[in-house]
Amino acid sequence: MATSAISAKALLGRAEAAWSTGDAEAAVALFEDAVVAAEHEDDLETRVLAVLGLARGQRYNLTPGRLPVHLHGTYDAVSEPGVRARLAAALARCWAYANEPRRATPFAAEAIDLAELSGDETVVADALDAALASHWGPDDLAARRDWAVRLDDVSAHLRDPESRLQAALWGLSVAWEVLDLPHMHKSMRALELVAEESPRAHFFAASRRFPLELLRGNYAAAPLLIEQARAAASAAPIPDALGVLWSMQGYQAYFTGDTEGCASMAALFEEYAAEQGVAAVRAEAALLWLGAERPDKAAEMIGAFSREVLHELPRDSDWMLIQQCVAEAAIAVGDREMAASAAELLLPYAGRSVVNAGAVMWHGVTDDTVGRALELLGRTDQADRHLSAALATYDRTGARWWRDRLRTHTSPGAGPADATLARVAHLHPQPGGLWLVGTAGSTTFLPKMRGLEHLHVLVSNPDTDVSALDLAGGGIAVEQSGLEMLDDTARRVYTSRIAAIDAELELADDSELRDEREALRVQLGAATGLAGRARRTGGTSERARVAVRKAIISALARVAEQDPWLARHLHERVRTGHQCRYLSDPDHPVTWILA
Repeated sequence: MATSAISAKALLGRAEAAWSTGDAEAAVALFEDAVVAAEHEDDLETRVLAVLGLARGQRYNLTPGRLPVHLHGTYDAVSEPGVRARLAAALARCWAYANEPRRATPFAAEAIDLAELSGDETVVADALDAALASHWGPDDLAARRDWAVRLDDVSAHLRDPESRLQAALWGLSVAWEVLDLPHMHKSMRALELVAEESPRAHFFAASRRFPLELLRGNYAAAPLLIEQARAAASAAPIPDALGVLWSMQGYQAYFTGDTEGCASMAALFEEYAAEQGVAAVRAEAALLWLGAERPDKAAEMIGAFSREVLHELPRDSDWMLIQQCVAEAAIAVGDREMAASAAELLLPYAGRSVVNAGAVMWHGVTDDTVGRALELLGRTDQADRHLSAALATYDRTGARWWRDRLRTHTSPGAGPADATLARVAHLHPQPGGLWLVGTAGSTTFLPKMRGLEHLHVLVSNPDTDVSALDLAGGGIAVEQSGLEMLDDTARRVYTSRIAAIDAELELADDSELRDEREALRVQLGAATGLAGRARRTGGTSERARVAVRKAIISALARVAEQDPWLARHLHERVRTGHQCRYLSDPDHPVTWILA
């Protein structure tokens, strides 16, 4: 398109008009023309609006082309904090969507700092969305939880539906990650309310309702939701609409046992992955080929993922999805080496829920694939613990398809299906600063707490004394005795003065003398212990005892909110004092997953 005769403002107007009618492809081309024209005209205001419009059209998982060049050039040319924050946020999302979290994170931090300086809560909401997108990896869950709550708070009263849409989407995505069913439904309802005032939000409401209905086995709702999403995509600009619709169609076929539908969609996934070089789509293609009963094609898809490739994948939003899908396919085709590689990488994330980017589909829990992979490798005792934990989680969440598949898998064997009667408990840190705590089916993610660390040490060493000093200081603290509250000289002076007051009171009653005597008696009593021994201030050991007890009590209070049984068990079986101990219960044993 020749742009020399058309002003940047006119091009921008045409781009916005195309965007408003749902023609994202034409809008993106016009936005880019407007950026070039605005640079030529030295019209910074129009250039900013045009480049932000261009960023709206970026597609997920694809190379961003010249978008980062345009964004960064405009970012460098702007000094006003609010505008610069919007550009920094757009740059952060640009690199995050391109699977470059390392490049995205500095811009996300800059966006938040500048947004807070601007005082504009819409800009703050935009910056928080960028921070969430830039920290979408498996190790960033703690940060995502905090930012998602903050984004919800900031956006709750904003008129801008886009801010509230992003808040609802992030709330839903994080709730899926921790399998918090009440918050999943709450966020879904918030998303559907935004859809009542935003045509674009209709697409997200339908596509995010889809995995919730599949979770509870309501397959009849799937075709209706696909049609709703397709209709919304034709009326509003959704850059990734086609990919989302493909996912919905593919997983509808997968969960309903439609082998022909799986084969059709698997071929599309495979072709797209080859053309665009998208690892996550290739991994999902392997899963769909399994649904098409083509293990040969599934093996071909995961053949591109060597152990080295799996280890070098960027830790972004697709990392856990890829590992989970590769593990599924490797187990199905009996590829022990590939299953071992994926299980090794997933083991630190035991108990985690696997969601693809944006919560378009749920892929079960890591305990499921890890357990079956370990079983394939002959590590049956370890496998049984994870399989029991997965089955309990599926029972709790009503994940019928996943539960029934795992029960079918375990029924020929002896233990895992029946092992749900035993107590399997998680108590271990996860990458990113959170702890996974709770019995199978009632696990929760808690922030790092000293009390959880103390409990972990005690449970890891059952029926063994561990000193409070070692727990509190890692065994490196220097033992110090407490100081006497009163030394011998002070004690003699106090005793002598009390005797003198007693003599004076025998001659004449005096209220001031009686008050002084009582004060001295109280101080002397406070400094005297059993059998007249001098009482000391708390030494290192005593301070450690108090600190450990308080930390454990605080941690158990948090555990009790999610898993009362486990909190009660630990309360009854953990002894604190100068020496601490976890007493195992032979009558009601607990199988602990501690790492």
